[in-house]
Amino acid sequence: MTTEPVRFEIHKVAQRGSLSAHVADQLEALITRGKIAVGEKLPTENSLCESFGVSRTVIREAITHLKSLGLVETRRGVGTTVLRSTTIEARPAERINPTTVEDILHVLELRLTLEPAAAELAALRHGDEDRRRLEEKHAAFIKACAEKSQARVEDYEFHLTIARATHNPFFHQFYEQLSPSGIPRAKLLSIDINPAAAERYLARVQEEHAYILEAILARDGEAARETMFQHLNRARNMYAQYQEN
Repeated sequence: MTTEPVRFEIHKVAQRGSLSAHVADQLEALITRGKIAVGEKLPTENSLCESFGVSRTVIREAITHLKSLGLVETRRGVGTTVLRSTTIEARPAERINPTTVEDILHVLELRLTLEPAAAELAALRHGDEDRRRLEEKHAAFIKACAEKSQARVEDYEFHLTIARATHNPFFHQFYEQLSPSGIPRAKLLSIDINPAAAERYLARVQEEHAYILEAILARDGEAARETMFQHLNRARNMYAQYQEN
C-alpha cells in the first residue's frame, strides 16, 4: 500500500515518554498555528505512521486526543478533518466541588499505577470466555451512551472485566473493592453535569474503550498498556483542570 506524501514538517518522535503525546503535541501545534487549515484533512494513518516512525496505535491515540480538544473529527470513508484552530475540550460538568475533585484525582492516580498493567496482562492471558465478556461489556457501554445515560456502571464493568481477564485474583479483588464509585462521573452531582458536553466526553471514552479492547483482543500487550494509560491519564488531566478554576 502506498502512502501519500505529508505536506508539512513533522519530526520523528524519540523513544522516551508517551509517544502518542509527542505526536499529538506536534499535530496540535500544526493545527493551532494554521499549518493545517480548518476544513483540511490530515494525512492517512499509514502516512502519519511513516512520517512519525510510530505504530498505528500511537497515531490513533494522538488523533483521539485531538478529538477530545475539539480540533478534528473522523468520519468513515472521509478521514480526519480539522474542525477548528482553537481547542475546546469536552468537560462533563460545569463545576465540581474542590474536595470531590481531589478524591477523583486520588483514585485516578491509583488506577494509573495498576490498570495499564492489568490491560497488558489481559491481552496476554485472556481466554474465549474473557473475550465474550469484554465484547459484551463494551456493547453495553455503547448502548448506555446511546440511551443518554452517564454509563457509570457500564464503564466500571468494562474495566472490572479487564481485571478479571488478567487471571490474577488480586487484580480482580482490587477492582471489586473499588466499586462503581471509582468511576469519576459517579461522584458528580446531576445539577452540575452539562448534558451536551458530557455526551461529547462519553463519545471520547467510548472510542478509547474501543482501542483498549482492540489491543487486548489482538494480544498486543504493549498497545493495551499504552491505550489504557492514555485513557486514564487524559481523564486525570481533564479533572485536574477543575482545580485551576
